[in-house]
Amino acid sequence: MKPIKKILVGLDLSNIDQQLIKYSSFFADIVGVDKVYFVHNIKRYEISEMLEKELEDIDLEELITEELKETIEDNFTSEVEWEVLISDDPYTESLISYIVNKYSIDLLIMGNKNNEEGSGILAFKMLRTTRCQFLWVPENATHEMKKVWVGTDFSNSSKKCFAFADFLRSKHDFELEAVNVYSLPIHFSPYINNSKINPKMEDYIDKRFDNFLRKVDYSGELKQRKILGREANVASRLKKEAYKNDVNLLMVADKGSNTISNLTLGSITEDLFNRELKIPLLIIKD
Repeated sequence: MKPIKKILVGLDLSNIDQQLIKYSSFFADIVGVDKVYFVHNIKRYEISEMLEKELEDIDLEELITEELKETIEDNFTSEVEWEVLISDDPYTESLISYIVNKYSIDLLIMGNKNNEEGSGILAFKMLRTTRCQFLWVPENATHEMKKVWVGTDFSNSSKKCFAFADFLRSKHDFELEAVNVYSLPIHFSPYINNSKINPKMEDYIDKRFDNFLRKVDYSGELKQRKILGREANVASRLKKEAYKNDVNLLMVADKGSNTISNLTLGSITEDLFNRELKIPLLIIKD
């Protein structure tokens, strides 16, 4: 697994910026990065005509740069080198993609405002189009990493999560669990008693787990957890159980077992991304 050496953090001058700066500081110290870049794109098209006249004698880029530097200095406690990048590109997604490529960014961190209007549109575009790892951080994320869950559907795509988890564990000690959410074959339920199906299904999942985990790249202790989905879908059940078990980081692959396009996310990953999450979601790419 390629190490994380350069991190890009997207800031938008909203209340979540302080949390993102603090969390990027925490994460940078864990993985031992070389540099963190903070990027903000000035949306000049949102400035009204009246304000445009008021600002014509002001260097807006310099003003925002100084404001961000002050905020970063107050909240970024890591000794890692950092830099502020400011632009006024008409398309923020193009700007971020350009920076990711130009600076060989390994991890993109963006803020999850939990369904505020339009808050996830840009992040979703970046998740789909950039090649780097993606960390989706909610406003109240805790700055600890004691328990990490990897959601798996036993696909080859999900194996890369364990390689990344192994890299992460080489930098910071935590408890790792591989988690699979399964459902009973409900189309048979009118004819067969669920109490008879469930033990056989659990045994089947156990065997799939054992076969799968023998093939993953993880050198530490790896626990496994199977969760009966029942009526809820996989993402909903995974989220609920992660909360109950005080998970600090949820990790999934960008693609599942049935994704055929490089630009298409796995359905469970997309569903998780679009839900309100109180814990960081780390999406692993190739």
